[in-house]
Amino acid sequence: MDTAIVGAMAGVLGSLVGGSATVATAWVTQKTLTKRELILAKIQKRETLYGEFINECSKLVMDSFANTLDRPETLLPAYALLNRIRLKASDTVLREADQLLKWITEQYFAPNLTIEEMRAHVRSGNADPLKSFGEACRTELKSLLS
Repeated sequence: MDTAIVGAMAGVLGSLVGGSATVATAWVTQKTLTKRELILAKIQKRETLYGEFINECSKLVMDSFANTLDRPETLLPAYALLNRIRLKASDTVLREADQLLKWITEQYFAPNLTIEEMRAHVRSGNADPLKSFGEACRTELKSLLS
């Protein structure tokens, strides 16, 4: 075999291997970035949904301390958010959201609290019925990042 042909073949094969490595690296990098962007978008959507649920339930908790449930449709926005959570959330988050709405509903049927009873409630450490839900959400969102 001619040495010129061997040299040319070596050059062509070297270029082919080098080019393939560059293409493979770019493909893997793009795939990783796309996957990361999808996960971040998923986390952002859940954060927004959970935030909406927390806002709605916070209003309902305060209302349930001072009022009875005169109009059942008062709970409608919270139940709509609960069912949106049902589509996306883990079982733990869903269970905590469901428990929270049950607690709010029961509180509406409990006797209304006076300002002093609310103060005592805060001092007892039971002031935040949304805490378990928030912690479950934080745990879920952390697990999605890892």
